Amino acid sequence: MIKKILISQPKPASDKSPYFDLAKTYGVEVVFHPFIRVESVSTKEFRAQKVQILDHTAIVFNSRHAIDHFFNLCNELRVAIPDDMKYFGLSEKIMLYIQKYVQYRKRKIFFGATGKWDDLVQIMAKHKTEKYLVPQSDVAGDEVSAMLEAKKLQHTECTMYRTVPNDMPKTLEGYDMVIPFTPSGAIAIADAYPCLKDGNVLVGCFGKNTAQTLKDAGIPVAMEAPSVQAPSMTGTLELFLKETNQ
Repeated sequence: MIKKILISQPKPASDKSPYFDLAKTYGVEVVFHPFIRVESVSTKEFRAQKVQILDHTAIVFNSRHAIDHFFNLCNELRVAIPDDMKYFGLSEKIMLYIQKYVQYRKRKIFFGATGKWDDLVQIMAKHKTEKYLVPQSDVAGDEVSAMLEAKKLQHTECTMYRTVPNDMPKTLEGYDMVIPFTPSGAIAIADAYPCLKDGNVLVGCFGKNTAQTLKDAGIPVAMEAPSVQAPSMTGTLELFLKETNQ
């Protein structure tokens, strides 16, 4: 019987979140606590990478985190971004966020339709003369670099932010289930709660990479989202609660 769940996400701003509907329907308590947080690298760390931002004509963003940390770091470095700088992003939603920092002009904003890198790289390939700067986290893989190189695009990848473990509850006493959403979150709970290996507290997760990270740490995965039946975490969790709490 699942009575209390720890979820590695910020608490929803709206009471209309489906998580609260699940809590009411199945009589469970849902506690929200991010397992990781994102922080900028220091200006000293960035300078050590020997990357000259203004040597580039276009910036590529994969998330709102990337946008925030890019512009915040530019501010700290006192780098004034020219008005003719172009911006590329994985999705329209990400690129609309850029209005927080610069005026949104369609002639210099480009984004993919699917939210996937291979789609965006096809668009970037139509602008071969651009010199792309790709701000990334410290855990970025080689997949993006390989796609850019395959298209012979001039680009520089740089680390502008990192994920670090958040302060965690000292114990999982009272919890019946814990749900990380990212590989970094999976690592955080594996380090904080070795007791999860015994399976007494169930572990759910989002994404194949997160599931594999848990399994590599010796933690059994009781519920994995998304699935064919339920593409969202809340949908997957509802099916799980229906079966478990019957």
